[in-house]
Amino acid sequence: MARPTPLSGFPEWLPAGRIVEQHVLDVLRRTFELHGFAGIETRAVEPLDQLLRKGETSKEVYVLRRLQEDPQAGDADRAGQLGLHFDLTVPFARYVLENAGHLAFPFRRYQIQKVWRGERPQDGRFREFVQADIDVVGAGALPYHYEVELPLVMADALGALRDLGVPPVRILVNNRKVAEGFYRGLGLDDVEAVLRGIDKLDKIGPDGVAELLVGDAGATPEQAAACLELAAVRGEDASVVDRVRALAERHGASTELLEEGLGELGALVSAAAERAPGVLVADLKIARGLDYYTGSVYETVLVGHEDLGSICSGGRYDTLASDGSQTYPGVGLSIGVSRLVSRLLSAGLVRATRSVPTAVLVAVTSEERRTASDAVAAALRARGIPTEVAPSAAKFGKQIKHADRRGIPFVWFVGDTDDDGAPAQDEVKDIRSGEQTPVDASTWTPPAEDLLPRVVAAG
Repeated sequence: MARPTPLSGFPEWLPAGRIVEQHVLDVLRRTFELHGFAGIETRAVEPLDQLLRKGETSKEVYVLRRLQEDPQAGDADRAGQLGLHFDLTVPFARYVLENAGHLAFPFRRYQIQKVWRGERPQDGRFREFVQADIDVVGAGALPYHYEVELPLVMADALGALRDLGVPPVRILVNNRKVAEGFYRGLGLDDVEAVLRGIDKLDKIGPDGVAELLVGDAGATPEQAAACLELAAVRGEDASVVDRVRALAERHGASTELLEEGLGELGALVSAAAERAPGVLVADLKIARGLDYYTGSVYETVLVGHEDLGSICSGGRYDTLASDGSQTYPGVGLSIGVSRLVSRLLSAGLVRATRSVPTAVLVAVTSEERRTASDAVAAALRARGIPTEVAPSAAKFGKQIKHADRRGIPFVWFVGDTDDDGAPAQDEVKDIRSGEQTPVDASTWTPPAEDLLPRVVAAG
């Protein structure tokens, strides 16, 4: 069989990398639960028409198709196509509608699953990756204070990884009402096209965005220049509101919607400055390309690794979940876990202390005495100590080398009988220091730092 060629965009971690990923997921899960979020999981597929309901996603969805279609299937059967979900928000909206009668609102949920997105793979961007989401959804209404709370929860979750060497994060925020109110005040009606253009600012630059706004959104060069002026506004305190208001007055773009959005943005920035100084920054170029966002929008970058792009994003959505008679507005954020882990590993920021869970390798004196080694391993496992038995009864030096290659810190030697026929004492060897001591499987425990692999800052 020829050596397989790796598939671009589908990450697979080595065991030590997987330990790092699992640790990150455990920290996120614990933090979300500390804030009262309940875990759920949704199916991997959704009807294609539902996935394409909101936003520019038609080119990103992987469509499911049987390799051998039923030749008797008619057009109606083929119409109900399924696609792999490209995010967790759209499936969550469907989940809320289907289970509304069993949920207590406001409903706080976290969800950690894989998603699939058919985009061009590059550093930190994958076609299959793990996301970790939190959302709060209300029935009929959802108070604005949740738009303040959720980014700060994410800041707590990512801040809980700082001891591992994870860089600090900066959460960039905007408000769709500010953007839409300003654009409409300028006389631009195709707000979605303007937002999609502004969302590409970091990729194609101001000149490229200006061309898009003129060509796709029907803006004049003067209107496009005003939109770019708004996108350049940035600040860490409520003074950003005054700057936007002055800009709108200068361009004759003041509207009620703009004022409503500025009030919300100012409240968010002020609250964040008090609760998490320096973490949250108002950045008026943040647009988010998906159409379902209606209020606050967020993007999060690692300080010093801004080239990676946003590792966490989201926003407020008011109409994504609606059954016609009841609407379930929500706000949520999503961490691109695979993107974060890939940077932590590729930049050498963190490492696992070992690549296997095993703390002890029980040596085998001879194949006839393997059952004695198995009994010791069972006794240690019963006490929560990860243990494996040597694969063969080789010379002890070779068994120690096997443990060393796998990163196992301790080798256990089962005592044989002494000259009088009495059982001899078992001994355990720390192969790092060479220290060897008598032990009993019913009482011995490795040091706490050696019991399980740990994730630590590299260096």
